[in-house]
Amino acid sequence: MTGAVARGAGRFFLCLFFVWVIAGEAARVQPGDLLWDFGSFVASAQAGRQGLNPYGIYPLTFYISLPGFEAWNPNLNPPVSVLLFQLFGSENPHAAFIVWRWVSVAIYVAIVSLLLWRYPVERPLPLILCLFALAGFWDTLLLGQIYLPLVLATVAAWLLLERREDLWAGLLIGFVVCLKPNFLVWPALLFLSGSFRVALIASATAAAISLVPLLVYGPGVYMQWIELVLSDKERPFFLTNASLMGLAARAGLSTAGAAMGALVLASLAAWALLRRPPPLQVSAIALVAAVLASPLGWIHYTLFLLPIIVARWDAIAMRLVAITFATPVPFVIDQMSQPMLTRLTIGSVYAWGLLLCFGLLLWEVWRENTASRAFTSPAVAR
Repeated sequence: MTGAVARGAGRFFLCLFFVWVIAGEAARVQPGDLLWDFGSFVASAQAGRQGLNPYGIYPLTFYISLPGFEAWNPNLNPPVSVLLFQLFGSENPHAAFIVWRWVSVAIYVAIVSLLLWRYPVERPLPLILCLFALAGFWDTLLLGQIYLPLVLATVAAWLLLERREDLWAGLLIGFVVCLKPNFLVWPALLFLSGSFRVALIASATAAAISLVPLLVYGPGVYMQWIELVLSDKERPFFLTNASLMGLAARAGLSTAGAAMGALVLASLAAWALLRRPPPLQVSAIALVAAVLASPLGWIHYTLFLLPIIVARWDAIAMRLVAITFATPVPFVIDQMSQPMLTRLTIGSVYAWGLLLCFGLLLWEVWRENTASRAFTSPAVAR
């Protein structure tokens, strides 16, 4: 009885926390005068249409000015995004921004519905509130970012992989990769683990879509994009970057962060090649690693981990991960001007949550391997 009361109290306070977060975030994302990242996307599309550098700085390009951090925030997405952003239109970007927010909300509702349909839970209220409290969701709405269609594609690909629908899963993974190249880790690990068909379809899809800007703008657009990405040296320090490189940059060890990311990817490649794990296990590890080992693993990228969070909601560690991912962005950004120790602890809550998620998945892999060895050992056989 005492255990049941404790669990009930825990669920109550968890729900209370998520409701508090949702109320504060809903007030924060009310429409205003700023176009945020959406303005940068419209500016990029306008420049591409006019034959200018889509990765330059223009009147609509968003400028970040915070204590301890100032920078222009141009479109950092690959050149295919310049074509896609032309769908937003430029006649009235503020009206387009509001429409895009509501489209994003509708897409997110569809994502949550799909996941709850596939992974039903006995008491869904804490999970539902958690999903709608995630910082990545609210900051995506605030900034006018493009993550949610890609998250929907990721969730659909996950469910299709589960059903062994390699063709459609591969097409969707390729769509994600062409706009977010750090997720190339996903088809790469699938290929190494033996899921050749889905990996090759994903790679071919990403390559084919990425060729379109070459035909429209010429090879110069890729040079402009690469030049911008290489010049973007200060952004990894920003506290909403949950990657290893971001965590290391706050400690003044950027090179070590890059080395750790490379080591993680190399280790996972060896694991996939030698162990040949099943596609969904590879996918879970790959999605987390794609964010963890990326130079820029924004809090918004944690939305790509929704299938992992929902499927493992019963694990206490995963609920702790969800709480870290639900920490409001303004609270985290407030730590920018604090001493290094604060930036590395409270200010890096997203990075620690991501590491906890990665650790949980590695623990599952180790436990399964241990159980498999015990089952096939000579002692058990006798």
